[in-house]
Amino acid sequence: MLASASDPIGSWELNQPCVNNGGFASIIKLSQTPQLEQEASIPEAFRPSLEAWQARTGEILTVVGPEQSCYRARLTSVADNDIRCVPFFQFQHSVESPLQIHVCQALPQKERFGLILEKLTEIGVFRIVPMETSHSVTFAEHEQRQKKSHRWPALLRRASRQCRRALIPELYSPVSFADAVQLCQEAELKLLLCEKQAPWSLYEGIGSLKPSSVALMVGPEGGFGREEVQLAQQVGILPVSLGPRMLRTETAAIVAATLLQGRLGDMN
Repeated sequence: MLASASDPIGSWELNQPCVNNGGFASIIKLSQTPQLEQEASIPEAFRPSLEAWQARTGEILTVVGPEQSCYRARLTSVADNDIRCVPFFQFQHSVESPLQIHVCQALPQKERFGLILEKLTEIGVFRIVPMETSHSVTFAEHEQRQKKSHRWPALLRRASRQCRRALIPELYSPVSFADAVQLCQEAELKLLLCEKQAPWSLYEGIGSLKPSSVALMVGPEGGFGREEVQLAQQVGILPVSLGPRMLRTETAAIVAATLLQGRLGDMN
């Protein structure tokens, strides 16, 4: 079920703010159940949500009714104290998955993080946290090679518009591996992709569980270090494998998120 902008942002306690005002804070809700092709009002409380989308009059976005149904709507006014739209299509199902997938993604050595952000958005991931690991580049090295992190919020916003999502995935500043491990603790299921040392497959790691939130840690080229895997296991994060073939980090993130949505979310 979709939440409103006033609801808690998620199950993790983060020491830093979301850098793109994504997640539940980006949902645009109608004040009443709309009639298609008739103008409807959007409460002023959701103006920050419109700002997160950088929405303008005439643009088409996905909005949410009080009964949690999702609609495509054209904005007709974003004036002060007067936000209105015309819903013209109702989705049969929610465009947001009941499964919250939180991905901690190691910074890739080459500029492929933009691809990861785009595809995870299309798959329906809720939160993305870049992280530094023992085998990854640091954020400073990443920026020195090709400064693109300032474009990440805009990329997520465009991808969310393209696939008609009702919210923009939350994006956070890069964290250390140790901090990422701590961020995963309150997810109901915690998985670490580890091709070399994983005793279980992804599906074996899920087992018979039906969690509403999954934390997924994805390593860089070369995988996680032995000490990192041990640290993760000590706090209950399961090392799992995606199969016998070695995948690129961006491929692993996309495949794992898709399999999670297929098994537990809305791609089944």
